[in-house]
Amino acid sequence: MPTKGDGAAVWDLIHQIDNLDLNSSYSYLLWCDMFSETSIIVEEEGEVVGFISGFIHPNKPNTLFVWQVAVDTSQRGKGLATRMLFELLERKQLAEIQFVEATVTPSNLPSQYLFMGLAKKLNTECVVGNYYTSVDFPRTGHEDEQLYKIGPIPRENNK
Repeated sequence: MPTKGDGAAVWDLIHQIDNLDLNSSYSYLLWCDMFSETSIIVEEEGEVVGFISGFIHPNKPNTLFVWQVAVDTSQRGKGLATRMLFELLERKQLAEIQFVEATVTPSNLPSQYLFMGLAKKLNTECVVGNYYTSVDFPRTGHEDEQLYKIGPIPRENNK
């Protein structure tokens, strides 16, 4: 689980990844401090090489919304993002989660494959639909964001 002390390193990681929206350094401090139970970091030799920010959807308490997935270039192609998602879903605090949601742009093929692959590994559905359109954003040039909804997630304790 991240701590507020990880916020700066997470900001640095996101800063290095071209296709992710970089938010303020304050937002990453806040995220690592207040949303640590629904987020995850991976370190290698003292450096943050992976991060997922997530939260329990306020209107859907059985849904984990994944806001950002970041994997350092040195770790890509090794299944790190999938392992981080599974680790999150195994947390006791998230035992009631039945769905994972995320928004993904049409050009972000790695994230599309990640979430479709997660659904396949969980033996459940991945439904993709329109969510935010480019006109919803304050500046021109932002792509549409499609909603990926994975679930229901089979849980041993729910059977």
